[in-house]
Amino acid sequence: MSLESEVDLPGEAELPGALPEALRAELVAFRRDLHMHPELGNQEFRTTAAIKARLEKAGLKPRVLAIGTGLVCDIGEWDGGRPMLALRADIDALPIPDTKSECSYRSTVPDRAHACGHDVHTTVVLGAGLVLAELHKQGKLPRPVRLLFQPAEEVLPGGAADAIECGVLDGVGRIVAVHCDPKVDAGRIGLREGAITSACDRLEVALDGPGGHTARPHLTTDLVTAAARVAIDVPALVGRRADTRSGLAVTWGRIESGHAPNVIPQHAELSGTVRCLDIAAWRQAPDLVVAAIDEVANLHGAKSEINYVRGVPPVVNDGDVTGLLRDAMTARRGAQSVEGTEQSLGGEDFSWYLEHVPGAMARLGVRTPGERTVRDLHQGDFDADESAITVGVELFTAAAIIDAAG
Repeated sequence: MSLESEVDLPGEAELPGALPEALRAELVAFRRDLHMHPELGNQEFRTTAAIKARLEKAGLKPRVLAIGTGLVCDIGEWDGGRPMLALRADIDALPIPDTKSECSYRSTVPDRAHACGHDVHTTVVLGAGLVLAELHKQGKLPRPVRLLFQPAEEVLPGGAADAIECGVLDGVGRIVAVHCDPKVDAGRIGLREGAITSACDRLEVALDGPGGHTARPHLTTDLVTAAARVAIDVPALVGRRADTRSGLAVTWGRIESGHAPNVIPQHAELSGTVRCLDIAAWRQAPDLVVAAIDEVANLHGAKSEINYVRGVPPVVNDGDVTGLLRDAMTARRGAQSVEGTEQSLGGEDFSWYLEHVPGAMARLGVRTPGERTVRDLHQGDFDADESAITVGVELFTAAAIIDAAG
């Protein structure tokens, strides 16, 4: 497929322009195929094979990650000079049913759905790679670009750490990504410099005591009261021992103890989440939370066992890379296509890459303009306006060209 007659190429007055109609149609079909065959984290074998086959058809040499799913593919050969720009997509789905009743491409796999838009992310990076590969063949891609298709974003603490262990950042200087946003109209993106998501960890607490009769709590550990005080006092203590601007918060989702009204139990369990807006406070969170739990439990004579499960830090968008995405979108669709966005309380493992290289994530609008139905991510009826695929491809293509020419 030649793009020369339909795409404004680098070196001309314009950045790469609109996608050929044939490619747009192919990408929509590719996304729908992924949508019909969702796969959970670290099980994305069919998805990986489909991406690999299409990249190889374009003359590229994708490499499946050593962990078995996901892949990387360089467009052009890095010579050890200026590091590459990486375009990242996540490829896994969610363990929830697809509830779209009138949809020809709804999931064919029970209790599995691309309800977070990863099929769109994957198609966007694939499409940008196909355009950039054609430009490279024509000698019009000044520097190489890396495509990264990452597995297991939805699996705590995320597949990004495994991908990094596989060397996906070797030779990479900057990295960009998009995430579907059903609150933003298709044709637009949301950008924010600094933290755009939050940290989220999981917390599990077990409390133990000797048990006894409710008539004689003074002779034992009143474990239900101890658990209640942990549930109430720990969030308050943590909130006072961390900078209040950090938004560090402990929230319980489960508390369980006892089986009879006249028996003081020997065991109690609590579980919840620790969320944080600030990356510095996130690094302090385990020590603060564990110390607070131990303090309250000891005060009430209970033994505590704490399982603090690290999730992901906040995604902190680098100013220069955020500017690159802004410039790319403005060049393609005008300044009115970029809007500001708030920091989300959700977590995203793209943050692990940013512990190593600067990068930025944009929110890709997927709401059909004028639509009044309120949709959200991680719900079975989630879908995307497929014109967003073209927007994402144009954004990443322009960003790669601007970065390479800089």
